[in-house]
Amino acid sequence: MNFKINWDALGITTSIACAIHCAVLPLVMTSLPLFGINIIENDWFEYSMIFLAFIIGAYSLYHGYKKHHHSFLPFIIFTVGIIFLFVKQIWHEWHIWFLIPAVILIVTAHIINFRSCRVHNHAHSDDCNH
Repeated sequence: MNFKINWDALGITTSIACAIHCAVLPLVMTSLPLFGINIIENDWFEYSMIFLAFIIGAYSLYHGYKKHHHSFLPFIIFTVGIIFLFVKQIWHEWHIWFLIPAVILIVTAHIINFRSCRVHNHAHSDDCNH
């Protein structure tokens, strides 16, 4: 039995989980210190989550690029989204103004990659080595 991971679905899921994390965390902010948990304003945690999302997303998009469609567009859109996530960490007062486009761009990149993989299925070009 072969088990294949749908990296686009995983990338979309992590992006949505990140959005939920950013939306729900302020709601439970007051109770976390009661349990000794300090993930609020914890830059190490936030940057680690962004980096993890980048690694999973980049691998997903690379797989689609290499095996199927050979288009850089999804990776460019994804990278701009990740940059918005890093920027929101720097300018906290504009947090929501960077978060919303970041999530939209990242999810859009995965959707474009997913659709391109389905359309091209297994397109080959001169630089294809498989």
